[in-house]
Amino acid sequence: MGADVAAGLLGTILLLAQVTLIAGVVADVMAGSPDGVPARLVLGLVAVIALRAALAHVVEWSGRHAAGQVMSGLRRELATRYLSPNRPQQADVGDLATTAVQGVDALETYFARYLPQVVLSVTVPIAVLLWTAVVDPLSAVIMVVTLPAIPVFMVLLGRAAARRSHAHWEAMVTLSAHFLDVVQGLATLRAFNRGRAQIPKIAASTEEYRRTTMSTLRLAFLSGVVLDLAITLSTAFVAVTLGVRLVDGDVRLGPALTVLLLVPELYMPIRQVGSLFHASADGLAGARRILDLLDEPTGGGDGGRGIPATPDGPRPASTVMLPSPSEHPLRLDHVTVTYPGRSSPALADIDLEIAPGELLVLGGPSGGGKTTLGRTLVGLTRPTSGSIWVGDHQLQDEDLDQWRHLVSWSPQRALIVHDSAAANIALGRPDATQDEIEAAARAAGAHEVIGELADGYATILGGGGRGLSTGQRQRIGLARALLRDAPLLVLDEPTAHLDPASEEHVLASIEAQRGSRTIVLITHSPSLLTIADRQLHLAGGRVAAEGVAS
Repeated sequence: MGADVAAGLLGTILLLAQVTLIAGVVADVMAGSPDGVPARLVLGLVAVIALRAALAHVVEWSGRHAAGQVMSGLRRELATRYLSPNRPQQADVGDLATTAVQGVDALETYFARYLPQVVLSVTVPIAVLLWTAVVDPLSAVIMVVTLPAIPVFMVLLGRAAARRSHAHWEAMVTLSAHFLDVVQGLATLRAFNRGRAQIPKIAASTEEYRRTTMSTLRLAFLSGVVLDLAITLSTAFVAVTLGVRLVDGDVRLGPALTVLLLVPELYMPIRQVGSLFHASADGLAGARRILDLLDEPTGGGDGGRGIPATPDGPRPASTVMLPSPSEHPLRLDHVTVTYPGRSSPALADIDLEIAPGELLVLGGPSGGGKTTLGRTLVGLTRPTSGSIWVGDHQLQDEDLDQWRHLVSWSPQRALIVHDSAAANIALGRPDATQDEIEAAARAAGAHEVIGELADGYATILGGGGRGLSTGQRQRIGLARALLRDAPLLVLDEPTAHLDPASEEHVLASIEAQRGSRTIVLITHSPSLLTIADRQLHLAGGRVAAEGVAS
């Protein structure tokens, strides 16, 4: 900023020199001097104009350089603070992403243009008034009287602009945070048929963002009109006074032209500050949020937005009622899954039949295709070739939404959204009662964990499960799957990260579901193998071994 201040002061001096030289050249031309316009005046004017242009470039470059350093430093500090294990818990991921990207980017206008213009808005009017007092004291008095009206208008409009900018920033953060939450949890939302439920919320956030944006723009245009009107009236008052005095012979042409050229320069820096204030208001709002994030203590609870537990909208268009997998066999017929960009398939020509009410355990090494098979059963991964049958009905794309009403899924890493613990468990069944939520939490071993939270089931959990251990997140995800009374239950590593006592409790809960549902367990745990009706060992995307549990 030191270079900006120095360049601004030098630019002010050059401005006065340029105006004086222009007035001198015009006065000599109007006077019809026999020697013509002195060459030194013309050369001096050209040199001053060139120097002012170079200084403007220096001010712009210096401001952008300073802004780049500040922006890089802020992003580095945000990343360091929030990627560390001992990170704060108050801000959600969407808020952080919006602040680190749009918020920090908005600071460029503030540092590169607004702050240098603030310097000019102070130095230029003072220099203009002092020089005008030397050239024509009466005009200086008129300018001093009219000048305060501009800052008064700016203060009044600036307060309103700050409030509008804050509301606009909050609307943008809300929209960005919710959209990011939805994208991050898309697989789970699809598995529980909760995707359509997000459309009204995103639409409402988008409408609020549009409304605040238009409100901010209206205020910016209004403030521009008000400031332009005030500046026009003030300039006209000085110009009319000078014209009358020039006709009466009270002032010579040279000083009158000098003052007339200086009047716009008196108000212009202040006018530009007003314009840039609106452009930098988002940067100021973002800066406040950045400082709030950096000042937040580590640990603690979390407050934030969440994916709302609202009904998922209309049922799928398919009118065929699918057979229940707890009453009809589920069959995979030559199913192959090959992910884009991979040469070898994740599943290769799988033939598998799961009997109604069977408890099937999928084992095998990591990368063997267990999770892919589970996702295929749930309908999250579509086979590259082959087909899936429920009874005598082949699942088609149009059946997937209806099919997901019949399945419940607990992935390896449970989705935790910004909402209460109860709402997280009820994500797949938003109409569940509190007693049903607590019963599912007990079955998953999550009741004691939630009871230790600050507000129990009403405690707001952080997005991604910040503040919870991996095992605690896993229990909440398992409770969510158990709460949804679906005939097909697919659990991916349900006892991972659990202590022996909790694992035994979960095993008992799964066994209690035996017969009433078809259950597929994906696991490395030897304990789960003991409760299986049948074991399937996958390796390299193929069935390597199969057997009936003893």
